[in-house]
Amino acid sequence: MALVPERRLALLGGGFSTDDDGLLDDWVLDQVPVPHPKVCFVPTASGDAPAYIEQFFRAYQPRSCEPSVLHLFRRELDDDALRTFLLSQDVLYVGGGNTANLLAVWRAHGVDRLLREAFDRGTLLCGISAGANCWAEGSHTDSFGPLTHLSDGLGLLSGSVCPHYDSEPGRRSSYQAAVATRALPAGWAVEDGVCALFTDGLLADAVTRTPQSCLYRLEPGDDGGVTERAIRCRLLVAPQQPT
Repeated sequence: MALVPERRLALLGGGFSTDDDGLLDDWVLDQVPVPHPKVCFVPTASGDAPAYIEQFFRAYQPRSCEPSVLHLFRRELDDDALRTFLLSQDVLYVGGGNTANLLAVWRAHGVDRLLREAFDRGTLLCGISAGANCWAEGSHTDSFGPLTHLSDGLGLLSGSVCPHYDSEPGRRSSYQAAVATRALPAGWAVEDGVCALFTDGLLADAVTRTPQSCLYRLEPGDDGGVTERAIRCRLLVAPQQPT
């Protein structure tokens, strides 16, 4: 009987676009049990910003992987080629930007369906900011200007997600209010520097590049409030250089 692949996704609170140490990028590659994984960057949320794409290649070309980019704003692949390309990847890494726009563009091109298929086949899905929001049922976002809730997402992870929980003013209180009032379902708040890995819908690992950063689980309380539980994260450290 054929083994069913594990379905895995990671919520990133950092990486090549924000950090200089490369710890979270190395961690992402370590999750893939192949020697030279194919890593596709999906910069849809930023409108395929060229500088963002260049930043990705600067970070991943020196690593032991095969980096590539999915362009949708100047799309060159037909539907069959797009499916073949995405399903050949070991990692699909979604960049930050506008969550609502990201989801709309994906659906227009059928990428949402292909991501589900890749997920079911065992491809590691991950991303930062909008690239973390998109996997859940709902998310906390500034896609429309002010911070608000977006009751929309791919639903590959149950519940909701809030990125930048500690670094952007108003994030914490606004997300707590959305969960307390059930505008968003219970979910996960990711501080900068943290990464949370989910396997088949369950939290499998939580790591951080900075000792003070945390992952939080938020659930609505019976009294109309919210409960917030800090999840201990494993500290990532850079390998020592030989002397």
